[in-house]
Amino acid sequence: MTRVAIVGGGPAGSLLAILLARLGLEPVVFERSAPFTSGPQTGGRSINLALAARGIEALRHAGIAAEVAELLIPMRGRMLHDPAGAQRFLPYGQRAAEEIYSVSRAALNALLYRLAAERHGVEYRFEHRCVDVDVATGTPIVATRTGRVAVEADIVFAADGAGSEIRRALAAAGSIEATEELLDHGYKELTIAPTATGDFALEPNALHIWPRGRFMLIALPNPDRSFTATLFLPNEGAVSFAALDAESVGEFFNREFADAMPLMPALVRDYAEHPTGMLGTVTCAPWSFKKVLMVGDAAHAIVPFHGQGMNAAFEDCVVLERLIEAQGSIDACDWPTLFEDFERARAPNARAIADMAVENYREMRDEVRDAKFKLRADLSFELERRFPGKFIPRYSMVMFHPEIPYAEAQRRGATQMSILERLTAGVAALDAVDFRTAAELIDAEL
Repeated sequence: MTRVAIVGGGPAGSLLAILLARLGLEPVVFERSAPFTSGPQTGGRSINLALAARGIEALRHAGIAAEVAELLIPMRGRMLHDPAGAQRFLPYGQRAAEEIYSVSRAALNALLYRLAAERHGVEYRFEHRCVDVDVATGTPIVATRTGRVAVEADIVFAADGAGSEIRRALAAAGSIEATEELLDHGYKELTIAPTATGDFALEPNALHIWPRGRFMLIALPNPDRSFTATLFLPNEGAVSFAALDAESVGEFFNREFADAMPLMPALVRDYAEHPTGMLGTVTCAPWSFKKVLMVGDAAHAIVPFHGQGMNAAFEDCVVLERLIEAQGSIDACDWPTLFEDFERARAPNARAIADMAVENYREMRDEVRDAKFKLRADLSFELERRFPGKFIPRYSMVMFHPEIPYAEAQRRGATQMSILERLTAGVAALDAVDFRTAAELIDAEL
């Protein structure tokens, strides 16, 4: 039997392990951390992940959506907080099912690991950290408590995330080309505590945003009724992480996020103790080398502003499984050709969602405050109602329509934005839009 290893036991690695086990393979997962628990994590990584239709479709395909559903908190739209503390709700979609979900990274890791190990017999080797790759053979080298060992496998799937040691080792050796395009903004995670009675301090079924132009604060709900708040700031400048320290953060929050400040009793401590994270987009080519194929963030990490990183990685896993299944005989699988087919299918979509995620950052921190933005959003919903199947808001295509590839959503979205701009030029209200012209434009261009 073909020996398969997966480096990285996070959500993508575990989902891929389940899918491969269902095909009859016996993958071994090498994970750098200690065995997963659903308790608090260390290391500064976000405790929240966003799950949307693409990820849910992949979980359904793997037969585990019902189990994961128990971990999810629905978010039905954005709750905007202005400087005066007023709140305004912007729904993500106009149908009951058009919502996204906040899920604990730790709880999801623990559940997927348990399902893979107990239901499908997948072997996990924890505290096995990839530190290098033998470029002569493509064999990963992992460090354990007793020393370094080579991963014995015929095929290796690198699912070791945005900081992939496999990708970096291959790039350093000149075996692939890779770039990590960092934003000039970073992030720091903070906490909005539950109320004194143990309830949510804010509306739990929304993603809360305090948009301030060049920077913003967001908050996502947690099962313990707290919120994970994330501050996004430029790295340098007058208002930046370089200029803001624990002594001045309270004054800054009182000025910019006055309604959030009373809800964050540990603000100063959290700001001092939590690391400032980097944000960036990873690209590489090719995605494979010898017997190694990179999937998910290892091949195409994106910034988090469209909530699609995990969803895109889950899509990768399903596409890969289907390509393997199409080979017929696993032991006679043409892996080099399959690797090329996988990259050909997924790379354009990875690039598209990477671009759209960066664009969504500008939208979240700035454009949502503009009256014209709201008018275009309202018009998008109206056009979707009047021309079903022809006009679908780009956000909805990305988040709620897994049958539409990211690249197609990006292409159609650009055409639709052009239509929206023409229909709202010189228009201040929805009832002033010329819907006869709208019909002509949609028929001609979509």
